[in-house]
Amino acid sequence: MKLRLALVLMAVLAAVAGCAERGIIAERPVSTENEAYRLDTGDKLRIVVFGQPDLSGDFAVDSTGAVSMPLMPPIPARGYTTDEFEEVVAAELGRTLLRNPNVSVQVMEFRPFFILGEVQRAGQYPYVNGMTVQSAVAIAGGFTYRADQDRIKITRNRGDRIVELGVDSTAPVMPGDTILVRERYF
Repeated sequence: MKLRLALVLMAVLAAVAGCAERGIIAERPVSTENEAYRLDTGDKLRIVVFGQPDLSGDFAVDSTGAVSMPLMPPIPARGYTTDEFEEVVAAELGRTLLRNPNVSVQVMEFRPFFILGEVQRAGQYPYVNGMTVQSAVAIAGGFTYRADQDRIKITRNRGDRIVELGVDSTAPVMPGDTILVRERYF
């Protein structure tokens, strides 16, 4: 009985040590179906103020996380969902220019994702909705012969913190993510 318990304990410790050795991170990505998309630098938005064509148009979220619209000071957008940003824009327009403005915000172009490490063409690529790590690697030309396909890391900005996630090839990729495919050793 003691021998069996000792063997089980050794197996658990070996598994934990193996995870630590391989750099696997405990936090796993949550399903993006329940995660609302948050605006950030690099997103391109179409903002429509109904009945006001001069205030409507396509705008980019700048490096400060704000959107500059005509006749308005820069409006902070970073961290808001499109629905929340609609309310912020409507409130700002209602405070300064219009009475009861009706605003619609749509993401026209998501910020790019980045892929580094053991892929054929590392770099920055446009985000495609519903993307997984596997499709991101395919966009980057596939794995190199030295890629460790079991050691992939995503660095993701979650509001005021940056998290690193150990993932597999089926994990979802979000706009702005940085994917790192590590090198395998013989």
